[in-house]
Amino acid sequence: MKHVRGPLCSIDVGDRTVETEAIDDILESFIGGRALGTKLAHDRIPFDADPLGPENRLYFATGPMQHSTMSFTGRMSATGVSPLTDGLLSSNAGGFLSRNFTGTGYSAVEITGASDELVVVHVTDEGVEFEAVPDLAEATVSETCAYIEEEHGLGSEHTTVIGPGGENQVRFASIMTSRERAFGRGGLGAIMGSKNVKAITFDGDSTREVEIPPIQMEIHGEAAKADHPMKAQGTTSVTEYANMVEALPTRYFTDTSFEGVEGISGDRVEEKKYKKGTCSACAFACKLPTRDEESGIETEGPEYETVMAFGSNAGIDDIVDVMQSNKLCDEYGLDTISAGDVVSAYLKSEDEFGNADLIHDLVEKIAYRDGVGDALAEGVDRVHDELGVENWSVKGMEFSAHDGRTLNGQGLAFATSNRGADHMYAEFYPYEYPLVDADDAFDKEGLEDKPPKLVELENINAIKDSGVICKFSRDFVTEDRITTLLDADYDELLAVGAEVVSLERHFNNQRGFDRDDDRLPYEIPDFERGLEEYYDERGWNDDGTVPDAAFDGGHGAPADD
Repeated sequence: MKHVRGPLCSIDVGDRTVETEAIDDILESFIGGRALGTKLAHDRIPFDADPLGPENRLYFATGPMQHSTMSFTGRMSATGVSPLTDGLLSSNAGGFLSRNFTGTGYSAVEITGASDELVVVHVTDEGVEFEAVPDLAEATVSETCAYIEEEHGLGSEHTTVIGPGGENQVRFASIMTSRERAFGRGGLGAIMGSKNVKAITFDGDSTREVEIPPIQMEIHGEAAKADHPMKAQGTTSVTEYANMVEALPTRYFTDTSFEGVEGISGDRVEEKKYKKGTCSACAFACKLPTRDEESGIETEGPEYETVMAFGSNAGIDDIVDVMQSNKLCDEYGLDTISAGDVVSAYLKSEDEFGNADLIHDLVEKIAYRDGVGDALAEGVDRVHDELGVENWSVKGMEFSAHDGRTLNGQGLAFATSNRGADHMYAEFYPYEYPLVDADDAFDKEGLEDKPPKLVELENINAIKDSGVICKFSRDFVTEDRITTLLDADYDELLAVGAEVVSLERHFNNQRGFDRDDDRLPYEIPDFERGLEEYYDERGWNDDGTVPDAAFDGGHGAPADD
């Protein structure tokens, strides 16, 4: 099985110490990326760690595919205990960072401890340096990137950066890279903020050799030639379709379709797109550099989930207003989905849907924890009672789009996801849209026959996140191709994916998570039976916990049997 190569670099930012450790035995079994980060976190972070305490650890890792020249591989993974969900969580980001990370020669970098002053950590193949940066306190992402480029000659493609949101430990703060790409969900930026780390840079010329099969060029060529709507509109190409089938959350989840959808549609985004945008080595080029000439607003996006969170869910029908929300979140370092949902919750409590000026003011207040922003920075799960609105979250994470009330399999996927109400954990929704023409398509209603497919999707997505391979490769990196790329049969890959999911679940079980956390704020037909079938398919207990027999009783390692 193909895997990333190189030692673990462990950096204690409190003690200013650096250690390297060979982890070949872990790499051989866990590929890289999310699987590697999950295994290291499971075994090295105390089960009772405070997400915002020095004992929490943050892992960055690439996979073997970052050693290729194939499209869909400009990504990497980050893992830690989420300040938003209180569980083990991985997030991945695109852009241009991953191949600069491989240049350091490390398979993974671990950040632990907490600095007594604001620092930038510089990681290279020659060592690690700590730079005190008091003048960058509460600097925006672009200001921080400009400083690093001016002082160190390193462009934003070498950086992971937090904005004021991360420094102020907003529970859904993002880690930004390449200025506008985000390790978005779960608040990993708040972990960096709690450790007083403003940015980490990666640079070097010590990339380890990993031989990738020639099929990579076939996939790359197909990506370049493909006539695909995402090349023009990114994920917003689905907006009007999702609205048509009533899967577009609207006015803080009061409705499932939005009468103003035309004003925030993929066509409106495409009209604002002024050049192609892509990630490292990718010919698919589905990103969305956008500009509004009249207002001067320039950003990257918004993608579909941001259009939902700051558009339909906030009662906004003007794409320029959504672009401004997107830009503010990128500058302040906030997850657009969670930020948009918690702002929409506030709009509902104040009967202010559609008030764009208020929305933009609230985003800033959240980033700086100013006034009402201090409460909203805690997220929907912690603030909904105070606002007097329903708790639209799972495991503390705010909902993304592709509404599970309509797409019931995606609803079950929101419930079972170890990281909460996130659509990318399993990606069940593409199999339930009515126009899907595939042998394994499902009717959108009910859960019949869906749990086994959900388990398979969660497992193979764990492998893609470990590879690391973009989820938008689904039409190109097929079952037979991923087995060729990673030199393993499909069942072997699914087994590794299942172990990753179980490691996440086991860690979370030790923190008190069980079946009671696999809940939705709405009803789905036969939900309890579907949940039981899901647990049975995974071999878990009927209370949503991983059997003790699956582990050796120590802090992490699976039992030999």
